[in-house]
Amino acid sequence: MPMWLLAWMWGTIAGAALVVGSALSWTWTIRAKLVSSIMAFGAGVLISALSFDLVEEAANGGGLWPTAGGFLAGALVYVGANAVLERRGAKHRKRSGGKQPSEQQHPGSGTAIAIGALLDGIPESVVLGLGLVSGGAVSPAMLAAVFISNVPEGLSSTAGMKKAGRSAGYVFGVWGGIALISGLSALVGYAALQNASEGLVAFITAVAAGAILAMLADTMIPEAFEEHHLLTGLIAALGFLAAFIISSFGG
Repeated sequence: MPMWLLAWMWGTIAGAALVVGSALSWTWTIRAKLVSSIMAFGAGVLISALSFDLVEEAANGGGLWPTAGGFLAGALVYVGANAVLERRGAKHRKRSGGKQPSEQQHPGSGTAIAIGALLDGIPESVVLGLGLVSGGAVSPAMLAAVFISNVPEGLSSTAGMKKAGRSAGYVFGVWGGIALISGLSALVGYAALQNASEGLVAFITAVAAGAILAMLADTMIPEAFEEHHLLTGLIAALGFLAAFIISSFGG
């Protein structure tokens, strides 16, 4: 199978996990503690993956300074874009409680939430394509991390959308569209950089890592700790450990 097709396929599969989580949440009412626990596990998985499969590999391949510069740039760009979207009603787009505004409460928030969800998903998808550039194959740990974390993202955000009165067409249109764009993002990540230097690949990989970490702190972790209970930290640690074990076997 051609590499570009593999990039598109894995990106789409990872993005489809958002639709899976959304469908579960739309069909059944899931307890808030369970939603928070699943989100904590997903956050731990992503933290592990960006540490060992993105930042470390970027530094090994392209050096410290391209990695550091890219990481900082990714975090700055994400935080800046997220700040703009927050003012338009997308601040609580991953929250399962009643914090998401309805269109009546905040006109234009539906569009902002959709754009925000896309902003959250693109960096994860791009690195799947970059894995084909730097390693000749998609990292099993990164693919698992993105898929595992996307399920609770779709689940939690859809619960909030449902409570805010969003329609099924809106909800599944958002997540279905993002799944398709995820595939295209992975394809672009591969096609645009397949002949790039190691330094540039490291820089772009680190940009994605910085954006992912900023996303975790701004959107996933607050939801993970929304319902406080004694096991939240342990569940996040288990997610980290699971991704680390997958990475170790994959390497």
